[in-house]
Amino acid sequence: MSVALSGNDLTFLHLHDVALRGAEVQLTASAIERMNASRAVVERLVASGATAYGINTGFGKLASVRISTEQVRQLQVNLVRSHACGLGVPLSEAETRAMMLLRANALAKGFSGVRPRVVETLCQMLNAKVHPVIPSQGSVGASGDLAPLAHLAQVVIGEGHATFRGEVLPGGEAMKRAGITPVGLEAKEGLSLLNGTQGMLALLSLALDEADILVDTADVAASLSLDALRGSPGAFDARIMQARAYAGAGTTARNLAQLNEGSQIRESHRALEKDPRVQDAYSLRCTPQVHGAVRDSLAQAREMAAVELNSATDNPLVFVRDANNGDIISGGNFHGQPLAMAADQVAIAIATLGGIVERRIEQMTNPLTSMLPAFLTPEPGLNSGFMIAQVTAAALTSENKALATPHSVDSISTSGNQEDYVSMGMGGVRRLARMLVNLRNTIAIELLCACQGIDLLAPLQTGALAKKAYAAVRARSPIVKDDRTLAPDIEAVSALVAEAAFSSLFR
Repeated sequence: MSVALSGNDLTFLHLHDVALRGAEVQLTASAIERMNASRAVVERLVASGATAYGINTGFGKLASVRISTEQVRQLQVNLVRSHACGLGVPLSEAETRAMMLLRANALAKGFSGVRPRVVETLCQMLNAKVHPVIPSQGSVGASGDLAPLAHLAQVVIGEGHATFRGEVLPGGEAMKRAGITPVGLEAKEGLSLLNGTQGMLALLSLALDEADILVDTADVAASLSLDALRGSPGAFDARIMQARAYAGAGTTARNLAQLNEGSQIRESHRALEKDPRVQDAYSLRCTPQVHGAVRDSLAQAREMAAVELNSATDNPLVFVRDANNGDIISGGNFHGQPLAMAADQVAIAIATLGGIVERRIEQMTNPLTSMLPAFLTPEPGLNSGFMIAQVTAAALTSENKALATPHSVDSISTSGNQEDYVSMGMGGVRRLARMLVNLRNTIAIELLCACQGIDLLAPLQTGALAKKAYAAVRARSPIVKDDRTLAPDIEAVSALVAEAAFSSLFR
């Protein structure tokens, strides 16, 4: 696998190939040509003695300080060193690779005024799997992810720390062992490595991928729960969906219909004379509307992230007018507000999905609503069955509700009030991984409860496609006849969810 970076056509699939599957990267000829052209603009400005922010001035509040030509190189090195103030647990390998790829692609657009050599070094590091150690805390999301990107840039210049072949090494040593020559920074190149949104974009992009898996899996779990609770399929009629034509709701309704097609349990419900229920609870009946809203919200966030994949987020930006002229213009493309708001949207979607999943678990474990043995155990009283599994789901769901509190509405002034409104986007995306784990485990609990409920309705069988999901669960977790520790079962099914074993049923 190889991904060609032009700065203009990177996709989420490319990102996943590089970040998750170790694909190699290279620059396109057109990207090299554009970078050379914009670099020439920077070099002409330096030679002329004219002043431009970040090239021969200080940074942030110190932008008014003029730097001599003799000190321009040292200025860039000082910038990288001084900004490497990150703390906390380092980013994962996948997150680091995604961040490196995204920064390389942004620079490849040719608006940053850096030499191709800088981006080629990032590509070499990705290909050799030299991964900078990047602390996850320290960014307020404007001017981009300065501290995380500074730790990345340190290794580019042979400083900082990196992992190479399973060992954490000084950056220079890691580069030496990989046969990569560190970059000696020229004017503007340090700033260009630091000024961007690629930290938050990397984490958001990976979170969106997992969130898509989980919303598909939640449809599978809901279909099994619907049968376990002998719910009615009428609420998923295509005509209802067309009367309020949200794309996400339509997708979930079709999924539920497909999964439960041929269900003997569903057919038996039609003849159930003693069922006092006129309509199912919202957690069943409104599954398309709630899961669908989550789908649509994730799709909107993905659209925003897709724009960012191929955006120039540096400052200042270099625009080439012709072979001998260009403009260097300061702006604010480094501001993370779009991504911060997208991250909040994803967090709300995750918390929402977990909320309805937990309610279906409660419906199945509660004998007042399930028409099944209490807590899904054949001998309640002697056995507690899934009583505390529901409690665990409630705890995870409540935690996610608290974590869903918006980050993008917060701001703390930084850099001597020069950067007086920031996005807090990195904090917004950092919590998503924790929320996704909570949601994945909650869905695993629903799958276990639903399969137990279906077993208690034997010999009636669920739908043909849903039966494949049931079989996958039962391959990892046998029916619970007598009380046992359920934590290993939850972990085993959660691992299946992470492997896309259930979401792949739709493909």
